[in-house]
Amino acid sequence: MGTLVLPNLKGKQMGQVITTLTVTNRIDQVLHQRGFIPSEEVRAITLDNVVVDTGATMLCLPAHVISQLGLIQVGETNVETLAGVKRGRIFGDATLVVENREGRFDCLELTELKYALLGVIPLQQLGLEPDLQNHRLRVLPMNSEQTYLMA
Repeated sequence: MGTLVLPNLKGKQMGQVITTLTVTNRIDQVLHQRGFIPSEEVRAITLDNVVVDTGATMLCLPAHVISQLGLIQVGETNVETLAGVKRGRIFGDATLVVENREGRFDCLELTELKYALLGVIPLQQLGLEPDLQNHRLRVLPMNSEQTYLMA
């Protein structure tokens, strides 16, 4: 796997977009759908103050959030940080809901940051883009006449 970039966030308050998202353990969701566990046992967390960062590649979650969700490690990769290139752990089977758009994603464990980052891969797949002037996410069209998806 290549190197993922973890951005330098210092001095980026101007034009910064902050959002709220919900992350759920997808394995728990499947176990609930098949009747093996009650809905109360499906691990999920809503995160406020998530930084939308087009310099980040993927969904990046703090280690304590990954632990709470019980996500399973699926790999490792090199991650570019402020302190240089380090090894980072990738966790799988997270269901992400942002702005009423839902998708399944892997996530990168953040050991140096206490807040989550929403990177370009989930933004693109969910049809979201940062509106830097208004400090919010813009939901791209998805109807019978227009779509953000391209072949």
